[in-house]
Amino acid sequence: MDKQHLQKPAKMRLKDAQSLLGRKRWSGAYYLSGYVIECALKACLLKHLGESSAVFGTQGYLKQLADCWTHDLVKLVNIAGLDADFGAARGANPALGSYWGIAKDWKETSRYEEKSETDARDLFEAVSHKPDGVFLWIQSRW
Repeated sequence: MDKQHLQKPAKMRLKDAQSLLGRKRWSGAYYLSGYVIECALKACLLKHLGESSAVFGTQGYLKQLADCWTHDLVKLVNIAGLDADFGAARGANPALGSYWGIAKDWKETSRYEEKSETDARDLFEAVSHKPDGVFLWIQSRW
């Protein structure tokens, strides 16, 4: 799998989430909105592996890569080597920081949960807002 195989589904799932919002399918829209971020971060992870010295430059990184199968968005930010840049971006942009505060709480197990309209709309906004949404920031790094 290469990063394009994760970028394309991320973009498609964002459109799907928007469609589900329009059809008042809150739980599905919530789940897919978070899944957008998971796919995007995994694309960044693949870029990071190919363009950095992380594998050989950071002792223990190969052990940390076992976590690449995670769905935890905070862990994925770290494994993708985005911690410092993302922290600085959130510090400089309170809206991005606020949106990340919403997005980071998404879990893959949400696919089994009932979500409210507010939950779905808030996460979709956090992911898709232009210019401050989490997905837009991640896209600029993949």
